[in-house]
Amino acid sequence: MGNDHIFSGVVSKQQTVMANEKKCGLLKIYFGYAAGVGKTFAMLKDAQEVKSNGVDVVAGYIEPHARPETAALLGNLEVLPFLELNYKNVILKEFDLDEALRRRPELILVDELAHTNAEGCRHAKRYQDVEELLRAGIDVYTTINVQHIESLNDVVFAITGITVRERIPDSVFDSADQIEVVDIEPEELLERLNKGKVYSEEQARRALSNFFTKENLIALREIALRLTADQVNRIAAQNNEPSKNSGAYSNEHILVCLSSAPSNAKVIRTAARMADAFHGTFTALFVQTTEALEYEDKDRTRLREHLRLAEQLGAQIAAVYGEDVPGQIAEYAKVSRVSKIVIGRSSHIKRWLVKTNFVDKLSMLAPNLDIYIIPDTNPSYHLRPPKFVKPAEFSPVDSFKTIGILIACTLIGLWFDFLGFSEANIITTFILGVLFNSIVTRGRIYSALSSVLGVLVFNFVFTQPQYSLQAALPSYPVTFIVMLAASLITSTLTKRVKEQARQDAQKAYRTEVLLETSQKLQQASNQSEIIKETAQQMVKLLDRTVIFYLSKENTLSSPMVFGCEEEEALRRYLSEDELAVAEWVYKNNKRAGATTNTLSAAKCLYLAVRGKDKVFAVVGIVMEKHVSLEMFEKSLVIAMLGECALALEKEWLSETQKQISMQMQQEQLRANLLRAISHDLRTPLTSISGNAGILRGNSKVLSEEQKQGLYTDIYDDSLWLINLVENLLSITRIDNGTLNLNMQPELLEDVIIEALLHINRRSVEHKIETVLEDEFLMARMDSRLIIQVIINIIDNAIKYTQEGSSIVISAKRDGAFIRVEIADDGSGIQDSAKEKLFDMFYTAKNISSDSRRGLGLGLPLCKSIINAHGGTIYVRDNMPQGTVFVFTLRAEEVNVHE
Repeated sequence: MGNDHIFSGVVSKQQTVMANEKKCGLLKIYFGYAAGVGKTFAMLKDAQEVKSNGVDVVAGYIEPHARPETAALLGNLEVLPFLELNYKNVILKEFDLDEALRRRPELILVDELAHTNAEGCRHAKRYQDVEELLRAGIDVYTTINVQHIESLNDVVFAITGITVRERIPDSVFDSADQIEVVDIEPEELLERLNKGKVYSEEQARRALSNFFTKENLIALREIALRLTADQVNRIAAQNNEPSKNSGAYSNEHILVCLSSAPSNAKVIRTAARMADAFHGTFTALFVQTTEALEYEDKDRTRLREHLRLAEQLGAQIAAVYGEDVPGQIAEYAKVSRVSKIVIGRSSHIKRWLVKTNFVDKLSMLAPNLDIYIIPDTNPSYHLRPPKFVKPAEFSPVDSFKTIGILIACTLIGLWFDFLGFSEANIITTFILGVLFNSIVTRGRIYSALSSVLGVLVFNFVFTQPQYSLQAALPSYPVTFIVMLAASLITSTLTKRVKEQARQDAQKAYRTEVLLETSQKLQQASNQSEIIKETAQQMVKLLDRTVIFYLSKENTLSSPMVFGCEEEEALRRYLSEDELAVAEWVYKNNKRAGATTNTLSAAKCLYLAVRGKDKVFAVVGIVMEKHVSLEMFEKSLVIAMLGECALALEKEWLSETQKQISMQMQQEQLRANLLRAISHDLRTPLTSISGNAGILRGNSKVLSEEQKQGLYTDIYDDSLWLINLVENLLSITRIDNGTLNLNMQPELLEDVIIEALLHINRRSVEHKIETVLEDEFLMARMDSRLIIQVIINIIDNAIKYTQEGSSIVISAKRDGAFIRVEIADDGSGIQDSAKEKLFDMFYTAKNISSDSRRGLGLGLPLCKSIINAHGGTIYVRDNMPQGTVFVFTLRAEEVNVHE
């Protein structure tokens, strides 16, 4: 390999991303134009260099080429063991994805990116294995040749005449973080091939006579270099001028028409390359007709493959209904502002009844559009006409309807013949019967049968000679032919109109379901309602069992099943294997299961309900004993899941906002508490420490009266601090729900007396009076807490009223409650302050008579205690002046024993 020349077209999208911010792994592709140019050798050489720098490198899968130079480069690299699978008694060795994820190196080498995995692997293609490694945060080095790029498949076929089966979507190649072109001269590659350095002698001989010709290699090399250059230019433009390029090509909209024709794959690839070249929007349109509903399995399978190919190449899928295919395409192009249409032209023979072909009609209907016609070089392909006779359509009910209508037409014809009406009137009766039969029956067979039998009955009953199938007049055969043709045409048109009406009704129903889903999701108030409404609408749309797995704490919660009540079926759909597929979809944010290329043995199709950066749920759609979803159904399901994701994301953001708001409130509460304590506790603590210092240093100088005054100040300040701490502890226990109430019937008079014994010593400077309506007033309470309520309110009145003020404690019965009022005749409270009086830390900027400001905890504590007792507390003005605090407690009956 010493003579190999390596041209590096290295493109990095992550140059500005720090290593610690990397979420997904980086993909580097070693790109060549043919086998043997040295891709694997270059990959291993770079891996050895990276390993020497301390990076954890593992060889996940290296194709056993039996080349000494390549094998020597494996050297000291750790090689993962192969995954061995038994396929038709043959042991196949594949890349072990699970072992790679378990080992989780920093960099892994995976050769042959376009390889098709054997049956039994998780994914159908190796590039899907690589995508999962990247999502797991593992960097990947891999190799690929130009003939394996999907959009270039037809170009490679035109050059080499060989169809390459193993291909990767263009999106995989375009998403690579680095592309390194490994390039040598074609002459040197042919020399290496002749020396047996690429294939064995027999393989090399076949290759030289087919694929490995000098002309082919030169053409493939040119395509590979051009493709890499385009990739470099595209990414460079995105990195250097993102704002300028964001809308530069917004006017280009490429439309490709889908069909079940074998050549349609070539048309799709051509349209994809065109969309990429013009940097335009890419749409794939399928016009569904009544004939499309009767496709054979082979045609249906080919159509699904074309749909999947269009999706892989980045197309948006759209579907319309109608019999006029060119008209539907032209109308869609006008509405969607399509600028270019790409269609295929096959070698179909133009029918003699049709004056203009498909392309001519489309050109007339859309004269302002650029129409690109891709010729079909494949053998002539003719879509089989729909079958008129289908055993599955036979119905005894429809048979009786056909016979009954025929008998009724015959009786009416006999009546017309009796009245002397002409044969033309009788013929009209039979044609009308055929038309009516087409409306009331389902299968085409009954329309055709009614037409033929109508002609035979008319001939047998109403023509000369009667009751014979012979025709006496020469004009009768013409009459019979015209009658049969008219009957067949009218019945066919009626069936077509009926089928079109059915399709329109089905489309309207599906659209109605989608709109109804949007409305119901807007009305849903929580997460469970959102899931329930979405699942029910999906069951309504698809008539299949739907399973929802909701995301909860980085895993999936228990499944919720909708539309299935059979326990045996539920066990199949909720098995460990099915749950494993759902878990994989949740972790990888990719669809999997039935009808996909990942874990296709599952019984359900699993889709992720994803928002912008989060998977909210996984939905499973049961596909067992069902054909795959129709294109329109699939589009509606994706739209419904998108609506569901938006609703779940909105709910999640709302809950997150609530938590953030609660945390902010807690932080604000904590800040207020610390600020209040640091500010308002400084005065009593300074007073205590100062008085204690005076007593300690001047005890012999101070008189006894002075000492008692200092002792009293220290006691009062300490008591104030104790009450503050008690209030803090009590309100914390109540708010946390950890305070146990000892509810017992208590005499209110005893509680008030006990409270007055513990109030502020300055109460002697005020007149405190107790007025009870009845000395036996009894309420159900925790007396310890109610005493604290009364103490806090009275201390508050003493603190904020002038010396000599009057404080009145009164209580009386008020229905099932006892109303307690504590009134003062102070300066009162402003109306604006009354609303916030019971808020935490609110002090209304009032300063007490001793110039000590409170923390604003007493009244909030009172409110918490009274609310815990099932009562209410409020404040009102006292007349003529002052304030009245009122709280209620549940009354308790008093039993008086003589």
